[in-house]
Amino acid sequence: METLEFVIYPDGRVQEKVTGIVGASCEEVTAAIEAQLGRVIAQEPTSEYFAQQPVQQSETVNTQATFSNW
Repeated sequence: METLEFVIYPDGRVQEKVTGIVGASCEEVTAAIEAQLGRVIAQEPTSEYFAQQPVQQSETVNTQATFSNW
């Protein structure tokens, strides 16, 4: 489950915590919100940010067999 948690401090600072999103896609999810909130002072990636996403790999192998008649 994806969640965004915001803590608003009395001095106006906002702390944002994203959970449930693997990899850097959390930056895409929060970009519009951060633009409305103001200047981002610091970011601290969580372990989910660094988690491996499934890698799709394709490979094509061309082989050619040749035979000698000697």
